[in-house]
Amino acid sequence: MFSLSKLSPSITDMIRFDHSHVLVTFHQYTSTSRLSVKKALGETICDALEIHATLEEEIFYPAFRTIDASDSVILKSEPEHMEMKRLIAELRGCDPSNPRHDQLVHELMRDVMHHVADEETVLLPKAERAMTAARLDELGARMTRRRLELIKPKAGRIAKNTAVGFSGSTTAIVVGLASALMAAKLVSNRVTKSA
Repeated sequence: MFSLSKLSPSITDMIRFDHSHVLVTFHQYTSTSRLSVKKALGETICDALEIHATLEEEIFYPAFRTIDASDSVILKSEPEHMEMKRLIAELRGCDPSNPRHDQLVHELMRDVMHHVADEETVLLPKAERAMTAARLDELGARMTRRRLELIKPKAGRIAKNTAVGFSGSTTAIVVGLASALMAAKLVSNRVTKSA
């Protein structure tokens, strides 16, 4: 029997993967890129961050709070998400020809890098020390199922923006492999549901 929980990475590995994905996308963005590329990369960043924040808020943060609800990093994580969502809303409404578009991407990048550093140096190691591997894997499977639900209505747009944003880039190979992995997980999810 095909089981998503046996194929899905742990929740902490998935969070690290999301961080890597969005940072690679940020590094593709330059103020001298074609407007279509800037728009596509901006949308890719926004979608990735929105999905990631939802997954953390719905699954990881509640699980982490059972370990240590008073951790200073967990206490500031959701307010940081709120600020990122504010920047995302402004970025989505900003034309890529406007210099403010570049400023918003760079401001968002700065905030995300700070947030990622806190999570990767404090929260994720703490979760890995306090939770069993089975628990981390179970949360990872839950996160994978929820991710697929969140991606499904945006799949076409995500694919288009990835193709445009990473056009002509060797990084497109990495992003393409990551997309293929997600597609494989989608197939495995269908197999698991039908079994």
